Amino acid sequence: MEPKKFLFVSLDALITDIAWQVAKEGHPVKYYIGQKEYKDVGDGFVDKVNDWEKEADWADIIVFDDVLGQGTKADRFRKAGKAVIGGTPYSDRLEDDRAFGQEELKKQGISIVPYRDFTSFDEAIEFVRTTPARYVIKPSGQAQNIKGLLFVGEEDDGRDVIQVLNDYKKAWAAKIPMFQIQKRVAGVEVAVGAFFNGSNFVLPINVNFEHKKLFPGNLGPSTGEMGTAMFWSSANRLFNSTLKKFEQKFAEEKYAGYVDINCIVNGTGIYPLEWTTRFGYPTISIQQESMVTPIGEFLYELANGRLTSFKVKSGFHVGVRLVVPPFPFSDKETFQVKSKDSIIFFKKPVEGVHIEDVRFTNGEWIVTGDSGVILIVCGIGPTMKQARTQAYNRIKNINIPSMYYRTDIGERWYEDSDKLHNWGYLREV
Repeated sequence: MEPKKFLFVSLDALITDIAWQVAKEGHPVKYYIGQKEYKDVGDGFVDKVNDWEKEADWADIIVFDDVLGQGTKADRFRKAGKAVIGGTPYSDRLEDDRAFGQEELKKQGISIVPYRDFTSFDEAIEFVRTTPARYVIKPSGQAQNIKGLLFVGEEDDGRDVIQVLNDYKKAWAAKIPMFQIQKRVAGVEVAVGAFFNGSNFVLPINVNFEHKKLFPGNLGPSTGEMGTAMFWSSANRLFNSTLKKFEQKFAEEKYAGYVDINCIVNGTGIYPLEWTTRFGYPTISIQQESMVTPIGEFLYELANGRLTSFKVKSGFHVGVRLVVPPFPFSDKETFQVKSKDSIIFFKKPVEGVHIEDVRFTNGEWIVTGDSGVILIVCGIGPTMKQARTQAYNRIKNINIPSMYYRTDIGERWYEDSDKLHNWGYLREV
């Protein structure tokens, strides 16, 4: 494909790595970041702009990286005839408004986990007291981006959930105007995702397993994501029972981008937990690493509705996040003292490395931003074990002061796969 001019529009520097990958393929790239804390992320890797709307006429394609109103912007330019990767007001709402997303699933005849929305912590506490069970606390709207606030209860009588609700009432009431209490269901947590070209889902689909807790063994606080294991597949029962049912609706929206539904599945059924109507992070970087089709060509053809399938590397794919203090917490003083401006040292050249909050200065990769999320290191192999081995061998050649990461990304596949195959959810159709 001839070089195309790409404009990437980000709220807080999520799409940096993909902008860099597209630039490395020889396409002219301009990159806008909204949040001032992340303005220097990607410096030295891609060209930056301060006013993305002034660059819209220059661009052959605009790529938006999030929900939270980005879908409204994307929809406006798409309707004006521009090639756009991004959402719509409807697709944004599926993710931003948890109750709406669940009700849309119900309309398609898909089983959902019982839930209730609350705007009062006192009412939620009373609800758990009078209907004791294991519950999950899920902030809605912008507050759901503070990943440490999601809480998964362990006690059958709900007393741990009540304690956390009391804590949130004291410390977070102003920042959590609405939240959801969802019944906890036992089973395997698995997500199914696919790219949409404005009219249809594009094959292959992606089956992925997120690792959200900070520590190995699924311990510690929830994070945005510590790593993901995945594989590509033709349409299977999991996909046909969930995403496929929304193909007509997304076609009506002329949506172009990625859609993912995270589910709990067990021997009795599939229960979607939440939508992601945008690229996943670090999912999209792992996906790009596992594609044969160049990502620039992929995005351009997807936005123009011409992509119906794409080529991927076979086998299993693993991505491990390398993070630094204070991740997953927000503490600017700790970040300044422990992590800001640290040099990323490579003992030898390493393949499969993708950037997050990094800049390139005087020949060095430097930690920047303020989130503490730094690199994604990928591995590929014909078995999950070999993919894991490659990723962790690559990490041995990277050193960042105070860095930490999970050592068990993909490990649970060995048990989960037996269950998923036994229940028939991965059967291709």
